[in-house]
Amino acid sequence: MNTSYEQSLREQFKDWSGKSVQTCVALPLSGSNRKYFRLANDSHSAIGVYNPNPPENQAFIKLSHQLIRHGIQAPQVYREDMSKHTYLQEDLGTESLFDRVIKERREGGFPLDLYKKSLSQLLLFQVEASKSWDFNDCYPQRSFDRRGIMGDLQYFHYYFFRPAEIPYDESRLLEDFEAFADYLLSAPATYLMFRDFQARNIMLMKEEPYFIDFQGARQGPLQYDLASILFQAKAQISNETREELLDFYIKELSKHQQVNTQAFKAFYYGFVLLRTLQVLGAYGYRGLFERKSHFLESIPYALANLNWLLKQAGPHQQLPYLLECLQTLTSQAERWKAAEKAAADSPLTVEVSSFSFKKGWPESHPEHGGGFVFDCRALHNPGRYAPYKALTGNDESVQQFLLAESRVEEFLEDIYRSVDPAVEKYLERGFDHLSVSFGCTGGQHRSVYCAIQFSEHLRKKYGVKVHLSHREQPQLGERGERRDER
Repeated sequence: MNTSYEQSLREQFKDWSGKSVQTCVALPLSGSNRKYFRLANDSHSAIGVYNPNPPENQAFIKLSHQLIRHGIQAPQVYREDMSKHTYLQEDLGTESLFDRVIKERREGGFPLDLYKKSLSQLLLFQVEASKSWDFNDCYPQRSFDRRGIMGDLQYFHYYFFRPAEIPYDESRLLEDFEAFADYLLSAPATYLMFRDFQARNIMLMKEEPYFIDFQGARQGPLQYDLASILFQAKAQISNETREELLDFYIKELSKHQQVNTQAFKAFYYGFVLLRTLQVLGAYGYRGLFERKSHFLESIPYALANLNWLLKQAGPHQQLPYLLECLQTLTSQAERWKAAEKAAADSPLTVEVSSFSFKKGWPESHPEHGGGFVFDCRALHNPGRYAPYKALTGNDESVQQFLLAESRVEEFLEDIYRSVDPAVEKYLERGFDHLSVSFGCTGGQHRSVYCAIQFSEHLRKKYGVKVHLSHREQPQLGERGERRDER
């Protein structure tokens, strides 16, 4: 650690814990300029934050103190140095509610009780904390007003809908955007709105949910946050579970205030539509424009949510042209699925594998041989750090480390450019086999991650049959999922 902000965090950690830092690991980058580090010694651990945006830092720190005063589970801020744009906060561990969703899904379950706990905490955040909160301390704006709603809609417009290249009348679309904003602005909006309330921003410590990344909170409606978590695309919550959680939330809300259930649900589905369009815009910007593949992975799930929503009762009956455009968009998604199926009917199978160079090169196909072998050892190795030693490239914290600490996305993009032309030629000529292998030192972290990402790239781009294997990690299944070891 050589920078002034890193030195500031070391000094804060020593002042707080009484001992110097022994290990410091950079955590994955978010979609902002904030940088996170896990600092630890033999008795203490904390998260260090550097953010060159002073108003945002002040908003987070003040709101953290406010939430804790109201009994809301949020990280304590131990130390701060605003001159260096740094602060030290409580380490809430490495498991998020989203991690738990993925884990339980593999076992056929869903963490319903944890979602209910999170919704109960959300109501404390929205209703109770707002009673004594000065909304002038919010950043970047005091309230979720027309500008915020139109910003979400235009985000979808310019970063997802327009790149989809669907012919449309922009003037008519904007008219419906304005009408939609008018409707949403008629919802009660005197509460503290989290703004990005989703399972990745809820950490689990001793089976209790703790909120993080609430620095964008502002005054707004209740329904936006509820829509955000229940319709988080990649969480893939079933419709039945969503309805159960919606009813639970309304029942809990009635303990704080009177509720008109019919009116609440009408506005709720309006905000579900808004949030769904906003996240599609985010996936488009991060995936289509910034070329971050992990955002592209969420697009099919968001489109599935949109397709379901368009079939439900809601305010979009008053938005005929917007509804028409969205139906065209979702029908196009169905055509993409049909194209993938056609490709899947081809004879080509791509064998993708991970392996350890220490244990020798992978065996080639007995009939065809050859293929591609890529060396991942130039990427920063998560296995050098204690938190990741027992994990694999299939675990989210390892994936986040690679995205933050190595140039893995550029590495994979170069591989796509190398292998994609071969796949296309093999499909054209009716070939039936291609092998692509990824090696690293132990065959545990980097090679596993790259093999999984490359397999998903092939499935999504070409719809071909992919056989994925991890030679040194036999406990991982076909898509990187952990097999039932019973």
